[in-house]
Amino acid sequence: MNRAPVFWRRAWRNVAVPSLTALYVAVVDLVHDGGPYVICIFASMVLMWGMVFERYWFFKRVLPKMANDAHAIWKARTDHSSWCARQIRSAMISRLNVAMTTGFPLLQVLVPMSPLLGLIGTVSGMLEVFDSMALRGSADAKTMASGVSHAMICTMSGLAVSISGLYPVHYFRHQARLETELLADRFTY
Repeated sequence: MNRAPVFWRRAWRNVAVPSLTALYVAVVDLVHDGGPYVICIFASMVLMWGMVFERYWFFKRVLPKMANDAHAIWKARTDHSSWCARQIRSAMISRLNVAMTTGFPLLQVLVPMSPLLGLIGTVSGMLEVFDSMALRGSADAKTMASGVSHAMICTMSGLAVSISGLYPVHYFRHQARLETELLADRFTY
């Protein structure tokens, strides 16, 4: 009798569901405490990481097929050394480079945009502090703490999203440059 399905059902029910529930509650609390700017930061994070996973899939699965197809077309040509052949080679490499760098400008905007959204949330939180001080005439510690907390959550969220996106942007830029050089070496005259 196979007991593996029973084990996995229990593990899912006893470990995974409570962990996912705790994660969901933490995200909801973060959004509630951080305000609408955290929602914008979260949306930019989802978009950024969606693009990162798409680019990863492209470099691992799609690009090798595209490069092999282009190389087969190049090898099928009889003329490799004329001016026209060199222009065709250059165009083929350029098309592959364009395919590799698709989406880079948006990724390069999303990474620095997240801390800026966090900064807007910080300013909003500090304005809450100043409004509470102006309305009450004195510094109410509870209201000030709420505004400062709002400000720090936005700042932390923006920085966390930005820092997590720095490496993939530089990695994919390096990969595109490296793959373009390898393609240029592979398409011999």
